[in-house]
Amino acid sequence: MILDIFFPNRCIHCNKIIDGNSLVCNLCFEQIHFTHFNFFENNYIKEKCKLLFPIENAFSLMQFEKESLSRKIIHELKYKSREKVGKVLAEWTTDHLDFKNEKPDLLVSVPLHSKKLKERGYNQLHLFTETLSKFYEIPFSHDLMKRNHYSKAQALKDKEHRLATENTFSITKKISGKHILMIDDVFTTGNTISSIAWEILKAGDNKVSVLVMAMDE
Repeated sequence: MILDIFFPNRCIHCNKIIDGNSLVCNLCFEQIHFTHFNFFENNYIKEKCKLLFPIENAFSLMQFEKESLSRKIIHELKYKSREKVGKVLAEWTTDHLDFKNEKPDLLVSVPLHSKKLKERGYNQLHLFTETLSKFYEIPFSHDLMKRNHYSKAQALKDKEHRLATENTFSITKKISGKHILMIDDVFTTGNTISSIAWEILKAGDNKVSVLVMAMDE
C-alpha cells in the first residue's frame, strides 16, 4: 500500500523497518524478558496473589522492569493509541500459555471507567482478550465488572493511593459455579486484581485465576 511506502512500520525499540503486523524486529524481540511461567504451578505472581485472595492459577507473559522493552511495549498500547499491540501480545501469549484440558470458563478484562474509556478511545485489554478468546475458544466478558470511580493512571499514583481500592469495582450480573480468568495489563501491588477477585468470589461458588501482560516486581 502507498501508506506502507511513505509511513513504513518500524520497530518500537531500534526504529528498523519491519513487517506491518510486527512490533519489534527479530533482534529486539530477543531482548524481551518473557517469564516462562507454568500456569498450573507456583510462580511469583501466584504467590503474590495468594497473599490477597484465594487463587487457582496465574500467568504473566513478561517482566516489567524499569527502562525495559516490555515496559515500552505496554506504554505503546496504553498511551500511544496503538490498540493493535494488544493483538500481538495475545499472539505471544498463545505461544507461552497452554491450558491443556483445564480451560477457564470465562475471560474477564479489567474495566476502565467510562470517563477514562472516552479519553483513551479504547480499553487496552479488549483486543487482547478477544484474540485469546478466539484462539482458546473460551467466551469473554468486557462488562461483567464495572469500575465505580474515575482515577488517574496507576503509573502516576503513589503507593498509598494504589492501596486504596475498596469499592472500586462492582459485579454487574449474577454468576456462579464458574472458573473466571481475570485479565489485566500490568500486575504491580495486586490490589486491582484483588478487588475484582473478591467481588467474583462473593458472587457465588466461583474460582479465580489471573493472566497479565507483564508483572512489575
